[in-house]
Amino acid sequence: MAYEAIIETGGRQFAVGKGDILRVPHLGGIAGDTINFEKVLLIRKGDRTDAGKPHVAGASVAAEILAQEKADTVIVFKLRRRHNSRKRNGHRQEYTRVRITAVHA
Repeated sequence: MAYEAIIETGGRQFAVGKGDILRVPHLGGIAGDTINFEKVLLIRKGDRTDAGKPHVAGASVAAEILAQEKADTVIVFKLRRRHNSRKRNGHRQEYTRVRITAVHA
């Protein structure tokens, strides 16, 4: 499906269309909640495209939270050679899975 808008959330940009399922950086809420993305950078309706400076005024994208998830574990290993110094940590990034329900121009 072609994208209808470009949104910004969590310092990242996503090209979205109605019905798309995305994994975005963690947002508050529980499964079933509705959220609105107000930072819309570009919106496309038919053959008309509106680009914001930096955001499109009055535009928003509605989404439904499907789940709160964690990514796979990333191992962080630090070794200082010849000093018998080692450190091993793990990190699991949190994400929110959302479904785009509407794009409002």
